[in-house]
Amino acid sequence: DKAVFSLLKMIRGVYEFLAEEDTINNINDMKGTLVKIARVISNSALFIKDYSKTKSFWKRTKKNIRSNTLAIVDDYITTLNDLMQQYRDHAARDIQINMHHVLEDLNLEGMAYAGGAGLDTTRMCLEGTRTEILQYIIDWITEPQAEPRRIMWLQGQAGRGKSAIAHTIAAWIKDAGGLGSCFCFARDRLAERREEKLLTTIARDLADRDPAFRRALADVVSKDYSLKTTRDVMQQWKRFILEPLSKINGEIIGNVVVVIDALDESGPDTSRSRILSLLTSPEAGQLPANFRILLTSRRLPDIEEILSSCQHVAVMSLDEVPPVSVEHDIHLFVSDELRRLYLQKIIGPKEIDLITQKSDGLFEWARLACEFIKRKRAGRTPRERFDDVIALESGGGGTLLDETYITILESAIPRTDRISLARFHSVMQQILTSLIPLPMSTLQLMRKHYPNDEDHYDVAVILEFMAPVLGGINDSSPVRPLHVSFYDFLMDQSRSGVYYISMPGPYDLAFASLQILCKELQFNICKLESSYLSNSEVPDLHERINKYIPPHLSYSCQFWAKHLQKTAFNSVLANLVGTIVGSEKILFWLEVLSIIGVFGKAVDALVCTATWLLVNASTMVQDEIKFVQNFGSAASHSAPHLYISALPFIPSNTKLSKVLVPKFDYLVGIPAGGHKEWTVTQLALEGHSSEVNSVAFSPDGKRIVSGSHDKTVRIWDFERGVQIGSPLQGHTGWVQSVGFSPDGKEIVSGSHDTTVRIWDAERGVQIGGSLEGHTGVVWSVSFSPNGKRIVSASEDTTVRIWDVGRGIQIGSSLQGHTDWVWSVAFSPDGKRIVSGSRDNTVRVWDAERGLQIGGPLQGHTDWVQSVAFSPDGSRIASGSLDKTVRVWDAEKGLQIGGPLQGHTNWVQSVAFSPDGGRIASGSFDKIVRMWDVERGLQIGSALQGHAHRTVRVWDAERVLQIGGPLQGQIDWVRSVTFSPDGKRMASGSLDRTVRVWDGERGVQIGSPLQGHANWVQSVAFSPNGRRIVSGSLDKTVRVWDVERGVQIGHPLQGHGDWVWSVAFSPDGKRIVSGSLDKTVRVWDVERGLQIGNPLQGHVDWVRSVAFSPDGRKIVSGSLDQTVRIWDAERGVQISNPLQGHDNGVQSVAFSPDGKRIASGSFDKTVRVWDVDRGLQIGPLHGHDD
Repeated sequence: DKAVFSLLKMIRGVYEFLAEEDTINNINDMKGTLVKIARVISNSALFIKDYSKTKSFWKRTKKNIRSNTLAIVDDYITTLNDLMQQYRDHAARDIQINMHHVLEDLNLEGMAYAGGAGLDTTRMCLEGTRTEILQYIIDWITEPQAEPRRIMWLQGQAGRGKSAIAHTIAAWIKDAGGLGSCFCFARDRLAERREEKLLTTIARDLADRDPAFRRALADVVSKDYSLKTTRDVMQQWKRFILEPLSKINGEIIGNVVVVIDALDESGPDTSRSRILSLLTSPEAGQLPANFRILLTSRRLPDIEEILSSCQHVAVMSLDEVPPVSVEHDIHLFVSDELRRLYLQKIIGPKEIDLITQKSDGLFEWARLACEFIKRKRAGRTPRERFDDVIALESGGGGTLLDETYITILESAIPRTDRISLARFHSVMQQILTSLIPLPMSTLQLMRKHYPNDEDHYDVAVILEFMAPVLGGINDSSPVRPLHVSFYDFLMDQSRSGVYYISMPGPYDLAFASLQILCKELQFNICKLESSYLSNSEVPDLHERINKYIPPHLSYSCQFWAKHLQKTAFNSVLANLVGTIVGSEKILFWLEVLSIIGVFGKAVDALVCTATWLLVNASTMVQDEIKFVQNFGSAASHSAPHLYISALPFIPSNTKLSKVLVPKFDYLVGIPAGGHKEWTVTQLALEGHSSEVNSVAFSPDGKRIVSGSHDKTVRIWDFERGVQIGSPLQGHTGWVQSVGFSPDGKEIVSGSHDTTVRIWDAERGVQIGGSLEGHTGVVWSVSFSPNGKRIVSASEDTTVRIWDVGRGIQIGSSLQGHTDWVWSVAFSPDGKRIVSGSRDNTVRVWDAERGLQIGGPLQGHTDWVQSVAFSPDGSRIASGSLDKTVRVWDAEKGLQIGGPLQGHTNWVQSVAFSPDGGRIASGSFDKIVRMWDVERGLQIGSALQGHAHRTVRVWDAERVLQIGGPLQGQIDWVRSVTFSPDGKRMASGSLDRTVRVWDGERGVQIGSPLQGHANWVQSVAFSPNGRRIVSGSLDKTVRVWDVERGVQIGHPLQGHGDWVWSVAFSPDGKRIVSGSLDKTVRVWDVERGLQIGNPLQGHVDWVRSVAFSPDGRKIVSGSLDQTVRIWDAERGVQISNPLQGHDNGVQSVAFSPDGKRIASGSFDKTVRVWDVDRGLQIGPLHGHDD
């Protein structure tokens, strides 16, 4: 203890030394020594602050407290004495600084860390530049006032130098021995999903620097191990940042500074929405007074909208820095960059002034100009290159950058050299489509495996001339654009012209990756000697990886499936994939993933692969998915256990076992007790401490929500089988019913505590207060189809409707039942509600007016336990304790046919099939039965096999069909269409995807086309079959490239409600769409813009639209019971509406000669119309629905 006290006295002496006049006078000359003094003082202070806990730790570990303390104290005192003497002597000696942090071995392994996202000192500001801005930020960081703003947003247009300032501040904190973290987003690292690792990386950085924070963080994760792997940013924020900080409040010495650079490069808006949400949360405003977050980005609309209005965020714009200050800094920068012996007679003060003035305040332009002038190139003198730069026309920052980029590219790749230009396009496509930046050597090795021999040239023939705009040209670092503005330039044809880089499907990279896997994967690739060590315990694993798993193989193992996913189906690729997944190479691939620490990517890759293979091969992939799910824990921990602990236990009757097991000798034998098939249970989600009452899938099928007797709601990651975040707590009684909103963003729960609660499914927090009004147990809850309302059923005999947005009850409770209400559901159109009760009745309610429709549906002789609407809303199914299922006409309020009898115990649950033709019922007799709705008969035998507490999956189809069903969509398919040549089909679904199918082979082509945020209602092929248009309930129209499987341009926005119908014009240049906003709109396909104003006239939803065969007219049908014809060129209605239907018009079509129109209606008729005369040609009767 006396030794520690002597260290404290030494620190006091250092402060007295620093306050001396001579010390202050020499401060500018001895900054380097001061930095070292600051580090040692910070380290010493941390040691002193943590000394009592350190002593306890040494005592527990039986270390000599006295000798350890004396050694550390002596080192710090000696180092401080040496540094002060160095300062007095004005010398610069190399003095070693040691950090004696006694960090206990607290297990943080498994928490994600974004390697390569930290401080880069090569990107710092030039000494002497940006001094005013840096000082302003430092003053904000060290501001002593009690309630400073915790966050500063440094914003400005591309090229202003935001990142240089961010890295300079991060380096200053590090040099001063402060506690901090630096995290940089990068557009070429989107595949790493850095947004999910931001807070885990920051937390680990702080834990590595401060023992108290490390202990607090370790304490958090030790109580909930699943937190280590959570991708939930909100949970990370609460548990990894806020909770440890609150536990050690006041213990941190000095300032804590977190730098987050280039948030605008995180990817699409959705990638940063939750980060912005937490930064603007009240908790962020109440961070400890010494905590600061410096955030940099461009002024993107989503970022500006959220940050600019937040009270605890200070905003500093580099666009508003006085020009004099910026010019001074750029002048210093240019002078330093062009200080070359061979330029002395060419570039003088006058030329530097001209470059400075020309830069218009953009550091990036100044850097580019200097690089261009310095770059030696045959045929051009430095003076001529200087003249070229000065001759550029300045039309504002963006235009000036563009002209500079074009000048640089023209000097390297002349636009008249077609071979060089083609190679430039190919190499840049490779760089931009690679999912992480790769060094030149790796780019070259990948290119050697491209399918076309003419692509096997050396990438250096292009890249060696690209140093002004690309990094990694003159060293072994990854090749990447030096500034994000170069990305924007290359990918905008209006700016880059002949240098524009289109982004086709990455076929070449997919092919190359698969070829590399086929040729280079091998057993025990890193030559591991023993299975007794986990991967992390192999002492020289890093060296083995560098030796045996070169970067091109590592890249191929990680990303082949992602490239495949974006590539149209191709038999050559499918054969390569089959070679890997159909042989022992699948194990060699999993072995590499285990060794390099990315085993978690395996399932996603295999799921993607299944769509690329024929039916018999996809069976193998399904086995491999189950193999990873069952044995992944052991295999990811230790690669050898793929072969020792996993391979022998593959169920013996599976195709995977029959293919793989014979390939390996000396495996463990399983003489008895081994599984023959994979177990029925795919996943057991454990965490609830009492009975689980209700479960539901999210609309995308990736999450599950559960409600339990333990009074909690929990959210689960279905693919990984782990809980997401902490349990949702708030209910004070059993949770009886749960459900997701249609967009998957919210969860509703009903409880024995008589309340309904709404939860944010992303952040894991309750939204608003509880919905109160029921006076008894809430047995059932459900969202309306548009997600704006919730219906609940209760023991208090009432049904209630709630406004989700406002958190209040809508109208009065729906009263009529005379006993508990067990079950409620909305109709598909959201206009009606059905309820089932212990009073033995089913009732239908008008959801808008809050009134019962007709009388109760009577027939059951015991409690009605479950009710459901058919997908078209025309029928209702009910299950009862009287052991029967009954089907009702929802319009007439009458029972259809007799009761469906067969169960021998209470019927607990009923559900319609997506096509409405079948009903499934589950009973306490442990049997599931399938019923034919039309015939009122049971289909096949009862599905038996349930024991208590089991879940089973049954084959519902027993009829013959052509090939297998086209499977992939996870919700109702609302629209299907053939391509013009009949070889392909497109489908749109309630799972929000569009899928393309091979009509001859019956398999999905590529991955689903994703982008819509709600159900896809209508799809259509372009006349040449190369594009698909889709219309969705997210109010947008989207156009897709069939070959590449990607969206073309931005969504077409303008409709104010659901888009119900879309169609291409005969020439494929226009699209027409009809919407529930009662309008028809026409769109320019190439430009992605609306043509003219919306076509208005309908007074109700537009359900169907079509072009005439000559493309000059458009027909639309509406629920206003009319058909209307429009002039497609002028955007006006032609003559009067075609009237005659006495109910809504559902479908319209032109005849092939364009002279007639057919329309189908809810009035059960088809009508034909004369286009020229606007008259009806007789209705066609016969339909009875």
